Amino acid sequence: MDHPTPSLMTSRDTDCSLGWNWNGLLVLTIASLFLQACHNTSNEEVDLKPVPVTEWQHYGNDPGGSRYSPLDQITRENVGQLREVWRYHTGDLTDDNLVPPNIPAFEATPLLIDETLYLCSPRSRIIALDATTGEERWTFDPEADTRGHYLVTCRGVSHDYWPEKAGQQCARRIYAATVDARLFALDADTGAPCQDFGEEGSVDLTRGLGPLEGGDYSITSPATVVDHKLILGGLVLDNQSVDSVAGVVRAFDAHTGALLWAWNPHPDPTEAHHLPVGEETYARSTPNAWTVFSVDEQLGLVFVPTGNAPPDFFGGLREGLDHYSSSIVALDIETGKVEWHFQTVHHDLWDYDLASQPVLLDLPAADGEMVPALIQPTKMGRLFALDRRTGTPIYPVEEEPVPQQPVPGEYLSATQPIQKHLPALHPQKLSEEDMWGFTPLDRRSCVRAFRKYRYEGPYTPPSTQGTINYPGTLGGSNWGSVAVHPEQRILVGNTSRLPMVARLIPREEADHRESMGETLYHPQRGTPYAVDIFPLLSPLGAPCNAPPWGALTAIDLVRGEVLWETTLGTTQDLAPAPLWLHLGAPNTGGPLITDSQLVFIGAAADGYLRAFDLESGEELWRDRLPAGGQATPMTYRVASDPRQFVVISAGGHAHLGSRLGDAVVAYALPAKQEP
Repeated sequence: MDHPTPSLMTSRDTDCSLGWNWNGLLVLTIASLFLQACHNTSNEEVDLKPVPVTEWQHYGNDPGGSRYSPLDQITRENVGQLREVWRYHTGDLTDDNLVPPNIPAFEATPLLIDETLYLCSPRSRIIALDATTGEERWTFDPEADTRGHYLVTCRGVSHDYWPEKAGQQCARRIYAATVDARLFALDADTGAPCQDFGEEGSVDLTRGLGPLEGGDYSITSPATVVDHKLILGGLVLDNQSVDSVAGVVRAFDAHTGALLWAWNPHPDPTEAHHLPVGEETYARSTPNAWTVFSVDEQLGLVFVPTGNAPPDFFGGLREGLDHYSSSIVALDIETGKVEWHFQTVHHDLWDYDLASQPVLLDLPAADGEMVPALIQPTKMGRLFALDRRTGTPIYPVEEEPVPQQPVPGEYLSATQPIQKHLPALHPQKLSEEDMWGFTPLDRRSCVRAFRKYRYEGPYTPPSTQGTINYPGTLGGSNWGSVAVHPEQRILVGNTSRLPMVARLIPREEADHRESMGETLYHPQRGTPYAVDIFPLLSPLGAPCNAPPWGALTAIDLVRGEVLWETTLGTTQDLAPAPLWLHLGAPNTGGPLITDSQLVFIGAAADGYLRAFDLESGEELWRDRLPAGGQATPMTYRVASDPRQFVVISAGGHAHLGSRLGDAVVAYALPAKQEP
């Protein structure tokens, strides 16, 4: 599910460690600082290549989530001259807002519509900015209740437009869902709530969910808007109980806020499909769908990635609720009925839910026919390519045997589906030889830790001994998803490479620990086990596996080949000086591809925005952000300004260990003639 990640490079009582010699460490430090100096931004002015006006109307730029822009003013040759042109502060970062665990994570990607940027702050404030200057046009504060939420964030807003009502109030609307589960419709020009939507501008999304407490249910991703419908799921708090709220997906009328249909990921059709007839409570403990959806309006389908049925690490009591878990589900836009579904993990016990938005494009099949395809990245780092008309794999998927011997009361799937044509973005094996350290002593400590826990591959069952999860709960790919060049059919994805340990705690021990006043964040109430989840770190606080700890990878989707892979991030902000090394860093957020063969990405915990060459993977430029850039950048050009802008939210992520802030930062080339 939507998981935080423990901070790295901090002192911790653990028996794993990292090892290397200090002379090599010094050399790498000097080299890293030299490379940083070589990537400083130039202020030399340039002639701007004319490019068309280009908006960014959806979270992933288009309904299929490609994160691709046709703009090409910023090129390999001039990207080194990018400079910051404006900065806006949301005001979210105050002392009152920094009370653990309710610390904000700024993950928003703005929309660009009619020369205005629209975004949400972690605490669900909705903001409209002038796209050229960053000047505030309006804000709306729903005064969201953030108590009880371990992740306080908002990834974006949505919009809809009725041309026949042009000039009237709320002809164009911005939709924003809040962390306390309300859905607002706002006038795009003024930020005023649209009074004809729901009750005075909002809809209560907790209706029908039954008993819940603050933090049990929230909305972190934007609604999908299609055919004047708002389609959205929600986040159910991880690992709390066998009795959790429903992971229902609902469609609302974008004008009135009326409920049109609801689909609850339940194997019983009578519990799964609902039309709005009176008041009803949805069946509980179904898989949730918390990330961004994709849509093919021509096929009339919305594609929903689901999580696993609760709780994450013990499934012995799910009683069939796994049917739609960790799956891509195609729903009919008009009715909400299931057209097809494809499961990427059977009986998921590893938090390998589908966190990434599916990406839609056309791919050639074996016979040369072009197939409307869906690419689904996963936390396992695997990619699945499906015919989005039917859910049939375009390339072979084989069921392979996986480790067995679960804890008492649990059962396992004997096999798991493996995509054969497309290479994985993340390593699928971890061995004792992969244990690493800054010193030989650190490495020996990590080797001891590796031997201590159970590990037999990505699908090693959870255990009371402690099981190494690699990829860990952060992924692999997470909510930042991937970017795809639709013509070259090149996919670029970022991954974190951080082993985690999940140790099942027998209920008697868990109850004793709670009776002694210890807070268990993953109690899994109603099961025989609670669970501890923590990263496999050295005494110095670095991951026990050999770097890179973050990577950026490009894959040719047709040939099924890795084109290049490069390290993403440094240990800056995660380690004290002089331990700022180019070893990669855990990351969250996603990439952006432009038609000029550039890849822009923040994501890494060291707080830089970077540009890479799409053909070679060479890092061409980077600039230090005022805080961690744990968001996906976007780009645009407006009619009143000749410059191509690149914008990213830079507010950091406390669970990732990056610097906190509240900035939105815009970059452009320095024009010889300023607009």
